[in-house]
Amino acid sequence: MKVGGIVRPPGDKSISHRVLMLAALARGTSELRGLLTGADVKSTARVLRQLGATISPIREGGPVRVARSPLTAPRSPLYCGNSGTTARLMVGILAGQRFAATLTGDASLRRRPMRRVTEPLRQMGAEITERGDGLPLTIRGGRLRGLTYQSPVASAQVKSAILFAGLTGNVPVTIHEPYRSRDHTERLFAHLGLGIHEREGAIVLEPPNRPAAIPPFHLSVPGDPSSAAFLVAAAVLAEEGELLIENVGVNPTRTGFLVVLERMGAHVERVNLRDEGGEPVADLVVRPAQLKGTEVPASEIPTLVDEVPVLAVLASRARGATVFREVGELRVKESNRLELVAANLRAVGARAEARGSDLHVAGGDRPPRGRVETASDHRLAMAFAVLGTLPGSDVKLSEKKSVAISYPSFFRDLRTCFA
Repeated sequence: MKVGGIVRPPGDKSISHRVLMLAALARGTSELRGLLTGADVKSTARVLRQLGATISPIREGGPVRVARSPLTAPRSPLYCGNSGTTARLMVGILAGQRFAATLTGDASLRRRPMRRVTEPLRQMGAEITERGDGLPLTIRGGRLRGLTYQSPVASAQVKSAILFAGLTGNVPVTIHEPYRSRDHTERLFAHLGLGIHEREGAIVLEPPNRPAAIPPFHLSVPGDPSSAAFLVAAAVLAEEGELLIENVGVNPTRTGFLVVLERMGAHVERVNLRDEGGEPVADLVVRPAQLKGTEVPASEIPTLVDEVPVLAVLASRARGATVFREVGELRVKESNRLELVAANLRAVGARAEARGSDLHVAGGDRPPRGRVETASDHRLAMAFAVLGTLPGSDVKLSEKKSVAISYPSFFRDLRTCFA
């Protein structure tokens, strides 16, 4: 098949959550453009509205205006849908509020671990009541104390929850991570002048003033590199042509996918480099490539954790074997991604196996054919849809609706690439 044309992925999901939260905390009215319109970001907007923020409808192509009102105790539980980012970051914001709030979510989200976030917030002085290691939970914030925290995992959500607690509680925090995780929160805090810096490898927040001093802002959200990864993968697997993917965030803590692809033999060119709200942005030029297997060490995983499913799909078409080290975190995503990636690759005729916390994939060239169980996980649905673009393939997805979580127009855009 021949790939071609120009496509633009939706707004970055991680940044969209964070700018909505910061705008709801800012003094005055902020204007946001390019927000992701997916279900997870709408969950964040819904929760912020329950807490008193005024947020205009989130629609494709239009600006979103956010006006701050003092956050107030919600009248009902805060429903986070399927969004782990909403739940974990909101717990950080609520830690600095002097009222109680209960957070809950759908069945999938209620199974996902929360203690990694609630433990450091307890150390800061928040009162948290939970049953087991998940939602629902009730948090009563208030007068917090500063924290120096050695995080056992490299997690942008853990780090961001602590930073939001420091910001809303107006106390200093210092965070050490085993590896550097996504730094969108730090970049946004720096862009808004919120007293954040790096010191001896740690992230340090020293709030310069009261939380109400956060200025209102205008910001354009770049395209999501995790969404762009599926388009990149489709172009790499094509037989000929060239695809231009516009307005993609190329933050180094998010582009491990491109680093691994380069090692596998696919060169993705970055053109028209620029800056948007403290984030580097570029257009990507992608051409088909012959891939070879590689090893992805644990140190790289935080920069590509959401791209493991689609990288595994590409690895199944590479020459030789690929291994992803220490990807046990995939067991507690929207689904047990680690086991499902391996099982679904086997279901379509590839060789793959989860061994402990490692994922092993052997390359091959047989046309993929079989039924894929997505478990309503958007990244599994999109990854195996990409595999289904190969000539002679017959990949049947158990469902497609889940892509609305992060990329509502995915199937339309995928068709555009091969039109």
